[in-house]
Amino acid sequence: MFIKPKYGTENLMSDYKSTLNLPETGFPMRGDLAKREPGMLARWTDDDLYGIIRAAKKGKKTFILHDGPPYANGSIHIGHSVNKILKDIIVKSKGLTGYDSPYVPGWDCHGLPIELKVEQEYGKPGEKFTAAEFRAKCREYAAEQIDGQRKDFIRLGVLGDWSHPYLTMDFKTEANIIRALGKIIGNGHLHKGAKPVHWCVDCRSALAEAEVEYYDKTSPSIDVAFHAVDKAAVLAKFGVADVNGPVSLVIWTTTPWTLPANRAISLSPEFDYALVQVDGQALILAKDLVESVMKRVGATDYTILAAVQGSELELMRFKHPFLDFDVPAILGDHVTLDAGTGAVHTAGGHGPDDYTISQKYGLEIANPVGPDGAYLPGTWPSLDGINVFKANDIIVEMLRERGALLHVEKLQHSYPCCWRHKSPIIFRATPQWFVSMDQKGLRAQSLKEIKGVQWIPDWGQARIESMVANRPDWCISRQRTWGVPMSLFVHKETHELHPRTLELMEEVAKRVEVDGIQAWWDLDSRDILGDDADSYEKVPDTLDVWFDSGSTHSSVVDVRPEFAGHAADMYLEGSDQHRGWFMSSLMISTAMKGKAPYRQVLTHGFTVDGQGRKMSKSIGNTVSPQDVMNKLGADILRLWVASTDYTGEMAVSDEILKRAADSYRRIRNTARFLLANLNGFDPAKDMVKPEEMVVLDRWAVGCAQAAQEDILKAYESYDFHEVVQRLMRFCSIEMGSFYLDIIKDRQYTAKADSVARRSCQTALFHIVEALVRWMAPIMSFTADEIWGYLPGEREKYVFTGECMKVCSAWPTTKR
Repeated sequence: MFIKPKYGTENLMSDYKSTLNLPETGFPMRGDLAKREPGMLARWTDDDLYGIIRAAKKGKKTFILHDGPPYANGSIHIGHSVNKILKDIIVKSKGLTGYDSPYVPGWDCHGLPIELKVEQEYGKPGEKFTAAEFRAKCREYAAEQIDGQRKDFIRLGVLGDWSHPYLTMDFKTEANIIRALGKIIGNGHLHKGAKPVHWCVDCRSALAEAEVEYYDKTSPSIDVAFHAVDKAAVLAKFGVADVNGPVSLVIWTTTPWTLPANRAISLSPEFDYALVQVDGQALILAKDLVESVMKRVGATDYTILAAVQGSELELMRFKHPFLDFDVPAILGDHVTLDAGTGAVHTAGGHGPDDYTISQKYGLEIANPVGPDGAYLPGTWPSLDGINVFKANDIIVEMLRERGALLHVEKLQHSYPCCWRHKSPIIFRATPQWFVSMDQKGLRAQSLKEIKGVQWIPDWGQARIESMVANRPDWCISRQRTWGVPMSLFVHKETHELHPRTLELMEEVAKRVEVDGIQAWWDLDSRDILGDDADSYEKVPDTLDVWFDSGSTHSSVVDVRPEFAGHAADMYLEGSDQHRGWFMSSLMISTAMKGKAPYRQVLTHGFTVDGQGRKMSKSIGNTVSPQDVMNKLGADILRLWVASTDYTGEMAVSDEILKRAADSYRRIRNTARFLLANLNGFDPAKDMVKPEEMVVLDRWAVGCAQAAQEDILKAYESYDFHEVVQRLMRFCSIEMGSFYLDIIKDRQYTAKADSVARRSCQTALFHIVEALVRWMAPIMSFTADEIWGYLPGEREKYVFTGECMKVCSAWPTTKR
């Protein structure tokens, strides 16, 4: 029969419970990061955590990650978050491994996007406001944008000198940008020319290579006949006495609008060109392309009469198909057999290859197109004032009426577009200032410098080498209002630079350093030129904004006291910056100093959604970093960034972030178990010597040492996803599934101050001391929270110390 106990089961359980060393900690089970993190940030700010770190690291070897400046326009997106978090992980991990790693965030502040925003609100300069007032509005707008972005970057847990960032619109930085140009001029790399440059008709300005994006566009594809001026002379080159009908050299183009600027037809000197009799006329085509051209024009009955090398046809004259002049056949290495006819319509004002070959033959560099993309008066009666893209159909009809159109069809192809407006751009020859790639060996030296840089991933080296090897001269002048002035004076008649240019630029820089770029436009030339002001005038152009950011190795790194004259160790940006900031920085540094501005360059991929699609508001698949921080917390976002292999595309979605949150919980639970079982442990009094510890506990610390070796190696090689994987394996398998499970009986039932229990606590203490440091670069808020619950006296913040050196008496154990 059942006998009721004398005492209730509740009392029995209570009595037993009082005999156990149950785990106890104030460290919460739930992270509640979205709620807790802002409070931690407030404490970091109040304590000047960044300043504390700087003081703690003073005198240590330096590691300088130079911040590529985001543009001061709009809210940050998920790509910004990836970039800043990766930088912060590196800076913090360097600090925890013995480096002084100052981080000075920066912003790119000049340029067209800000101008357009201010124009939308206030109108163009000269309408409601003077140019000076317009620049002031641009400065105000940029400052507002910086404030908004800065708050979000700080919310991510990124530590840096947020109170003193570098801004390209700081007066001193603006002055130093001018000085950088002066150094390049002094080294002989600048020249002026009317070269064709990428031109946006919406911006009404030249564009840098990095401001050009490619999108599919449908264009007319046409084959055009240029009739021979002297039919007999051309036929003689082929050894043919006569043919039926006219003799024509055939070009193929997808830009009919450039034909008004045609001044030649380029042939390859080495290709064979055939004379083809077809439909009452004789056509000259590359012999290897005859079949494809005949198929394209729909001709089935044709005869190849003869063939000669292209060099035989040099300087033969052909009539322009609708303008009243004739053009020569010239020879160029840029002609290929990839498509077309093997004869290239050549308009020196509308293409870099065309310009180069036109210069060689002394041809006119015609540019009949205005800055708005419309033909200038006097081009042709039916074209004057017409937008070039709208003129394509007009020109096709003109060619048809004159019997010069052999074929027309629509072709979809990749076409250069403005990064801002997404609209098609044109090549347009205008007087501009260029950094020459070759006149003083800049290309060759840059290629040499590339080989001395570590590129991460390593394919980055081949990519930038190809870009440098093939890039044209860099057009650095812009016809804009909000930008750093070139600060040059040229002769009113010869347009040559003033002989005292470098001295004058330094005088301008001193004024800009005091009053900002407006000092240039307020400057009376006579104040620094004296009587020379009668013969010289100001250059009104501003600098390409890529020059602003590309010169920060000089205008910022070389002058900021915390960098102490050290060059940057690392540049880190998205993979699109091989042709952007990495390129412009390399060009400017090599032109100024003869060396690269960085030792390592790390690139990360773009963010995509869970299905690998590009982020797009129209699709509705964007992920807002602000939303993630408000719902899950910044540490979840940081853990996602660290756990994703940044060398490829970085997929993010609600489901992927949920998985990151699950991983976070496992790590947090491990930390909580460790802290809870350190209840009553004082490391100053209760620590057990290694040789006196239980073997199993020594083994656990050895596991931690082995994990630390792997983690530090992964941090050093910037393999952050491997850090996370190793951290998870340590927490879930080596600790959670084994050691932490089998120590529970001993921890709970052994005498509180027994060697067996203190041995275990000693192990747990060393493990959590290591764990919190491994976590700190990635899960910074949680590491700081854990740090506050650790027993024993210590520095106030985990970020000021270094990764602990585990006692050599413990064996390194790999399980």
